[in-house]
Amino acid sequence: MSTAILTGQPVPGSSIEGDLRSLGFDVRVAADAADAERLVAEAPCEQRVALVDARFVGHVHALRLGLTDPRFPLAAVPGAVTAQPEGRVTLTRALARDNSAGGGTALAVDSLPDRIVTALADDGAEVYRPELGSLVAAVPADPQARNEARQAVADVDDEAVRLKSAVKSRDGFFTTHFISPYSRYLARWCARRGLTPNQVTTASLITALIAAACAATGTRGGFIAAGVLLIASFVLDCTDGQLARYSLQYSTLGAWLDATFDRAKEYAYYAGLALGAARGGDDVWALALGAMVLQTCRHVVDFSFNEANHDATANTSPTAALSDKLDSVGWTVWVRRMIVLPIGERWAMIAVLTAATTPRITFYALLIGCGFAATYTTAGRVLRSLTRKARRTDRAAQALADLADNGPLAGLLSRVARAPLGAPFLVALAGTAVLAVALFSDVTWAPVAGAVVYAIAAAQALYRPLKGALDWLVPPLFRAAEYGTVLILAATADVNGALPAAFGLVAAVAYHHYDTVYRIRGNAGAPPAWLVRAIGGHEGRTLLVTVLAALLTASQFTVALTVLAVAVALLVLVESIRFWVSAGAPAVHDEGEPA
Repeated sequence: MSTAILTGQPVPGSSIEGDLRSLGFDVRVAADAADAERLVAEAPCEQRVALVDARFVGHVHALRLGLTDPRFPLAAVPGAVTAQPEGRVTLTRALARDNSAGGGTALAVDSLPDRIVTALADDGAEVYRPELGSLVAAVPADPQARNEARQAVADVDDEAVRLKSAVKSRDGFFTTHFISPYSRYLARWCARRGLTPNQVTTASLITALIAAACAATGTRGGFIAAGVLLIASFVLDCTDGQLARYSLQYSTLGAWLDATFDRAKEYAYYAGLALGAARGGDDVWALALGAMVLQTCRHVVDFSFNEANHDATANTSPTAALSDKLDSVGWTVWVRRMIVLPIGERWAMIAVLTAATTPRITFYALLIGCGFAATYTTAGRVLRSLTRKARRTDRAAQALADLADNGPLAGLLSRVARAPLGAPFLVALAGTAVLAVALFSDVTWAPVAGAVVYAIAAAQALYRPLKGALDWLVPPLFRAAEYGTVLILAATADVNGALPAAFGLVAAVAYHHYDTVYRIRGNAGAPPAWLVRAIGGHEGRTLLVTVLAALLTASQFTVALTVLAVAVALLVLVESIRFWVSAGAPAVHDEGEPA
């Protein structure tokens, strides 16, 4: 249980003690600042501790937002400040300094919690202050102000604000207008029954896997059931995040599950559609793998662009200014959100087409829609990059290098050829183009030669820091090259099982790349070097697949792809699970679904 220490003169009729207990706090009363310092020191080190002015007037949800959010070591609202175990030392130091100064840290402020917040700010400590909106949180100075604050509390429906804030402030059209109006109430229902966001996330995954299994039956009834269940899975997918925001049940494990399960659900559904089509005599595995490759590359474009520019200096662009201007016209905001086919619109389209048409038509529509969305978003970001005047930071360059996923072969080649051949983006583009031409030639060993050139280009592309205007495109180029190589060679093998094996391999490698993204987002850096070496890096895997295709028969190549897929999946899953359930894993909260 957490400890809340009430400071200042108690007010008759105040509900503050009951409010704090309802939030899970053990309430103690401090006679003065010195007594508060003693009570803080006596509180168990592994517990959260809060200082709350006894005169506080406000909504319970304002206290909840300010005092119970697990994501921040230090947080405050007017009249209250809290510290988690990692912030206790900072809080204790500020409190001791305030006492030694006789409460003079901020003489104009007679509320001890507010004085401590001022002292923390003076120390340079990061104190999270939640956006309260219409919620009230105040320390009235006199009876009249107290009555006015109480009236303001009565005028605002605390629960309505809590429900509204459970929904993302920025979401897609389908999610905003067709899911969130009722899923928020489902989130509240779950909260009142003690369900956790992780349980809802798991239920969403199970529902999607059942949908994939229904699609795999290949019957019209199975396809209809699959479409309905896919929408149900998406409703639960929205509910888990809303439940986390409604009850402030954030966790590192939950963030990781939410981020990775979305990809697992979608790609498992693709596989289910392909299996169902095969039962009806239509082989669409190439389309399923193509859809997965396209969707993953779209995400890498999003991730790379955001990592390259989130801390860029002098970040100005006429294209960005035009985008901001369009955002001021209401209807254009929704149109622009819809045409990028975010997860809500995408899953709704897949569900409807699955139920009403065939897997082949579903994949055609998905490829066309995602292809248009990818062209639109990438073109806009290229224009922004070319027209803005910005200087990329060392952190951004390192993040892009980690996303590139170069392996030991590229490292060796970079040490052998010490002179850079050109700008990183142009070198990567040239290497990818040579590989693409080689893959479509009729010469058996041409793809191997192309893969060798590609490996040299991968080494050269990362020879210098990725700080050029278009260097954020290097990781997406590498993803397209590697995944495309597996797709093309499996398709040209023209044997049963080759494309499903390739699907499994790309899924395993894509998981590794998504895992890398979320580690970087949490400032934890790339996966360990041993893992990157063990699975070969993108250039090593690309070269290995081309060599296997040249040396082996079609059936042997299928077996080799299957073995490689299982080996990569085992390595990346074991290391990923070990990392994300460890105490040192970062809390990553994916508040914005990439296209």
